[in-house]
Amino acid sequence: MTQTVNPSLSNNSPVHRTVLNNGIVVLVAENPAADIIAGRIFIRAGSCCEPREKAGLAHLLAAVITKGCDGLSSMEIAEEVESVGASLSADTSTDYFLMSLKTVTEDFSQILSLAGRILRSPTFPTTQVELERRLTINSIRSQKEQPFTLAMEQMRRVIYQDHPYAMSVMGDENSVNNITQTDLIEYHQTYFRPDNIVISIAGRITCNEAIALVESVFGDWQIPEQATPTSNLPEIPLAPQSQLKPVQTQQSIVMLGYLGAAVNSPDYAPLKLLSTYLGNGLSSRLFVELREKRGLAYEVSAFYPTKLYPASFLVYMGTAPENTTIALEGLHTEVELLCTTELSETTLQTAKNKMLGQYALGKQTNGQIAQIYGWYEILGLGIDYDQKFQELMAAVTPQDTLIAARHHFQKPYISLVGQEEAINRAILSAEL
Repeated sequence: MTQTVNPSLSNNSPVHRTVLNNGIVVLVAENPAADIIAGRIFIRAGSCCEPREKAGLAHLLAAVITKGCDGLSSMEIAEEVESVGASLSADTSTDYFLMSLKTVTEDFSQILSLAGRILRSPTFPTTQVELERRLTINSIRSQKEQPFTLAMEQMRRVIYQDHPYAMSVMGDENSVNNITQTDLIEYHQTYFRPDNIVISIAGRITCNEAIALVESVFGDWQIPEQATPTSNLPEIPLAPQSQLKPVQTQQSIVMLGYLGAAVNSPDYAPLKLLSTYLGNGLSSRLFVELREKRGLAYEVSAFYPTKLYPASFLVYMGTAPENTTIALEGLHTEVELLCTTELSETTLQTAKNKMLGQYALGKQTNGQIAQIYGWYEILGLGIDYDQKFQELMAAVTPQDTLIAARHHFQKPYISLVGQEEAINRAILSAEL
């Protein structure tokens, strides 16, 4: 027996939410337009669930979980997936773990069954763990050669300090070297459990068919007696400061950061629209003012990710070393304007149209549909948040954006990467 919650309607396609007896939440969006079914299996277990000294644990687990399971080797798993032209992959983020699959309709049962075996009984072969560890460390080293990545790393650490968001999802060389096969097994046993899972399916499949299939694969998975560990994450103190990284490069990366809001905060929608207004596309404020009119930027943008905990609001520019000081001043001036001057109704409506248009375009494929509903569910927002998101954005007023800007855009965190003389001069100028 299963417990079924009333379906929610979105995009004229019913999305059914069902909870199995073992706690697995199943979301089904019937979309018969194409002979494709996409699945997303979310687990409440991202990098926020790993100890600081083992940063990168969830990422390494995602890299090796498809490399062997009870009864199947890495090669046998790959052959089973590729023999039917399907896709199956695993990934992790700060807030969740994700397994993605896509097949033609007739092969979905086979690949979902394979995904179930992998999720429930991975073997984490030693040779595969060591291979993926080396590949991860090589990626970490490679990123240290990229000025933008260095600026982001500095910004994360200075904003979040002791919070898990301070670390890259991949971890660093020391933490990745600290991870053992036993750590992977313990992490899996702790968080991979049916009452911690959301399975989102979209495509040419009925709700009843999807539920029956999920029950056949996962229905006998019992909830462990011990409770899932509760998150007890540290507070994120506000302590704006500057971080400099001198490197021999042909450009400077200039980045300002502010502690924004979590997705469930009233400030989330206004900040999302301000991010779109400032840095989304060739018509954005930063692009027009700082690149087109003043010729300061190789690239310029703003971004504000959707996070379970307070997300950073960032503006950045790549510029010539001799422009570092005026680039920093220009970014600062544009953000300060948001705290002193209300956006016009027309300007705000343009940002809304851009954001909601892009949002609609992001829900065209079965994979995108399965992703967004599963994502909202795993974040605790529920499948109705798809409609609520659009309503929240439409309801934002110019005064709302001014209030949110004044609350969050006070003294910025500053991260500079570039030639030593240029970035030192920029910081000195900012402090005067």
